[in-house]
Amino acid sequence: MPNTITVATRKSALALAQCRAWLRELVALHPGLEVAEHHVTTTGDRIVDRSLADIGGKGLFVKEIEEAILAGEADIAVHSLKDVPPTLLSPLVLSCFPKREDPRDVMVTRDGRLFAELPPKSRVGTSSLRRMVQLKALRPELDYVPIRGNVDTRLKKCAEGVVDAVVLARAGLVRLGLEQHATETLTTDQCLPAVGQGALAIEQRADDTRVLELLRPLQHLETAIAVHAERGVMFAIEGNCQTPVAAYAERAGDAMRLRAMLAEPDGSRLRRVEQSSSWPASLDEAFAFGQRVGAMLKSA
Repeated sequence: MPNTITVATRKSALALAQCRAWLRELVALHPGLEVAEHHVTTTGDRIVDRSLADIGGKGLFVKEIEEAILAGEADIAVHSLKDVPPTLLSPLVLSCFPKREDPRDVMVTRDGRLFAELPPKSRVGTSSLRRMVQLKALRPELDYVPIRGNVDTRLKKCAEGVVDAVVLARAGLVRLGLEQHATETLTTDQCLPAVGQGALAIEQRADDTRVLELLRPLQHLETAIAVHAERGVMFAIEGNCQTPVAAYAERAGDAMRLRAMLAEPDGSRLRRVEQSSSWPASLDEAFAFGQRVGAMLKSA
């Protein structure tokens, strides 16, 4: 059997950091395995002067990567799961979900004030409609402005006063070793995370059994079940980057607590649903539970 695996990845500092950290775990489990990187610049990386909602959504961060796998240029891709649409290109599958990092959002402020302490008209930068809708419901007197670019770019814009605060995923800061920049970690009651936030997903060709066996030991079943429930919500509401949607599944003993949020693209009709069930016995069961919750949310 070939003893090399080629991984397709974006070239951003965060994409490379999380990809290489996971690959170190893979190689540790399979001594002698050689890894090659195939760097891909996606449409989402190229267009940074417009919001994701304006250019077609988060799928633009994975489309070219999926095409590289289908073309045989790579065996796998390491994605931030929150960037992966609910439907994949055939015949690709998400075959491995490593243990999830903290899924919460953080607020980074220029002067160290907490979110609740920001003066009216403070400029809060975020590229996410999901974040904007939820935070605006808490502090409507602040100005929420779109901001794109990698983590370093957004932190720099905050430090230089382009915005007074910026909202980021805590997982990204942790993976870059930049968590000290977070002024505060927002609770999931303040800002429910994006579907799959904090989780990685490894994508491959469905018929590549060699790769499937290599990845199997790194599957974290609790993470996989939780994010399948969240992706079930996204699938049921046919969510995309133009849809402010959030879902977060967590374990409570032998039960799953699933919270979800949906609003119109303009931020109106913000509604929330919370449901609990016994902890799903399979990925399919978790996905089906998420679909039921998504259907409730859509009809609310």
